[in-house]
Amino acid sequence: MKKILIISDGDAGEHFIQRVLETYTSENIYYIVQTRAKEYADVNPARFKFYEFDPTSLYKLSNLLKMEFIQVFIAMNTQIDVENTIKNIRMIKKQLRVIVLNQWKMQSEDANVVLINSNELLASRFLDYLPNVPVIAQNVGIGEGEIMEVLVPFGSSFVYRHIGVIEQKNWRIVAIYRNRKLIMPSRRRMIQPNDLLVLVGEPAVLKSVYRAIKRELGQFPEPFGTNLLLYLDMNIVNHKTVSELVRRAIYTHKMFKHDLVIKIVNPSNIPLLNFIKSHRSLNVVVDIDYDNVNRREVFHSDIKYYHVGLVIVSKEMFKDYYVRRALYEAHVPVLKLSNKKFSTVKDAALILSGNKDLEKVSATIFDISEQMNFNIELYNYMGEHQEDREEVIEHFYNLSTIFSKSIKVIKDTQNPITTLKEKDSFIQVLPFTQKLTTRRIYSLFSTDSEKLYYKLDDYHQIFIPVQI
Repeated sequence: MKKILIISDGDAGEHFIQRVLETYTSENIYYIVQTRAKEYADVNPARFKFYEFDPTSLYKLSNLLKMEFIQVFIAMNTQIDVENTIKNIRMIKKQLRVIVLNQWKMQSEDANVVLINSNELLASRFLDYLPNVPVIAQNVGIGEGEIMEVLVPFGSSFVYRHIGVIEQKNWRIVAIYRNRKLIMPSRRRMIQPNDLLVLVGEPAVLKSVYRAIKRELGQFPEPFGTNLLLYLDMNIVNHKTVSELVRRAIYTHKMFKHDLVIKIVNPSNIPLLNFIKSHRSLNVVVDIDYDNVNRREVFHSDIKYYHVGLVIVSKEMFKDYYVRRALYEAHVPVLKLSNKKFSTVKDAALILSGNKDLEKVSATIFDISEQMNFNIELYNYMGEHQEDREEVIEHFYNLSTIFSKSIKVIKDTQNPITTLKEKDSFIQVLPFTQKLTTRRIYSLFSTDSEKLYYKLDDYHQIFIPVQI
């Protein structure tokens, strides 16, 4: 049994003693010294021994210190009493570890004296109640933010999502508190408004997850980035379509109200370059790369430098295998513009598949649709994996209620791609997963609608990464 000495003469000490009385361990014996005795309810006399005397008295304290204590806790009201009590302890026990509640600005060169600043404790606890500030466990683990508590707001992108479809790389949801009750997470558990999530993971990753949970509509392209990038490789893009691509990118830039960067590589058409440069007066940044360098590395560098949240490319650019892989590796949404008018698009079309990737990007879909004034249409092919699709439909209906935006579910007995080809104008929304980076020839005989995205190449498409 380990002996622990507690010395107290104030309210803080009394609260500490009360908390100790409520602890579960039965391996410690507590010797409690108070200048004025206070009675506590439900005290186990085998574990708690109470004494009433002045601890600044060396004679009285020395009798008690004849026993072997492993630690001493001091919570007293005056600094002079604390200093004299520590001095008395050191007269008898040179190496005994002393934990002190420091309500002043005491300092100690004694390595075995730990000073706990009361102001820092209070400020830290107050900080936990500030809105939009993550609560970080400070006394668990290494205390650097690897354990975090986040309240899910009503309009969060995480609301009504199943835990199993949330990409959890280098972090995990380890507990849910709902109506002050602990709920253990499972893949099929659905997150609800005002749930309190306990997260564990790398501190830097958890900060990003926190921002994603707190994100509401009207923020896109955040949290991916803040600016838009029109990427033009003159060796790939059709020169006849460049002027229209620029106009459609500027229209998108105005709708999202974020800065637009036009990046040109392999410049080879002087009239087109002059046309693009003429738009600098519209707060458009034009970046022309004349050097023959590693295009992939420069592209990823530009994504970081310009803090890009949406890349805009032509269908010829997205068709290029190496460009498509570089776009996927950037982990930002990609808007692929076709030769059709973009300003007249009113519907965002989603084809449900056997997986739940659309649920992972659902909040982003609602955000884009809200800002671009798109209607959301879900095409449900009545075939296999219907149970998974119904869960995704339920999730979208829940979000439509939260964001006050109606959706339309279209049940189809024929291939939705065939149905959509008969439609005049729409934008298709797809999760940007690794399977979209394979060469098209390998998906010729696939039944996966996502792998067959190029069948709707003549329509606008937006690809959203599933990672947070």
